[in-house]
Amino acid sequence: MADKLLLSPDETCELLGVKRGTLYKMLDAGEIASFRIGSLRRIPLEQLRQWIDKQVSGQVDVRGTVGHVDMVE
Repeated sequence: MADKLLLSPDETCELLGVKRGTLYKMLDAGEIASFRIGSLRRIPLEQLRQWIDKQVSGQVDVRGTVGHVDMVE
């Protein structure tokens, strides 16, 4: 699957580890880019990688660990 440029929703769900309904909510909200080829919906692999990078980079705290960042008083 790594050599594909376009992924089906099922392939994308498998890669992200999310259910189909969750993916479609993300697609409909524009969180992840997709387009149609006829009646088929496709997700560009490069766009998916960029979305993942954005999610990870937004969750890095000052110690460089990935995860939820709590405010400390």
